Amino acid sequence: MPSDDWLSAIRRYLVVIALGNLGWEFAHMPLYTLWQTGTAAEIVFAAVHCTGGDILIATMSLMLALLIGGRPAWPREGFLPVAAMTVILGLGYTVFSEWLNIEIRRSWSYSDLMPTLPWLGTGLTPLAQWLVIPGLGFWLIQRSARRPCQNAEVRG
Repeated sequence: MPSDDWLSAIRRYLVVIALGNLGWEFAHMPLYTLWQTGTAAEIVFAAVHCTGGDILIATMSLMLALLIGGRPAWPREGFLPVAAMTVILGLGYTVFSEWLNIEIRRSWSYSDLMPTLPWLGTGLTPLAQWLVIPGLGFWLIQRSARRPCQNAEVRG
């Protein structure tokens, strides 16, 4: 078992997080009022800025999950608890951040097109974002961890 499995896994995860969130931020931008009121430059800035925040949230969620539930041989051992904890932390922060920035700070607002959870008021696309993209990242990690090591020495 290679000792750099965890490093490769984290790198794969962060690439998926960065690219996935950048695409997602642009894709769900029409569900925010900025899409109708902002200039093209403001929309691009918001998407890139939010992607940076998404990368930080995802990184900190993963690091905290690894510190709490990780094993030295992660991701080959203890994969599921770390993946689940990471997603739960990301979802929890997202609910808090959406509430804080919409209800308290009024930094952004949803358009009438944004489907929301009635009891929280949180948009469904931000919640889906924290299920789909980390899910894809963890799927890629697990898929890679299951492959036999291609650099393994053949002994006869």
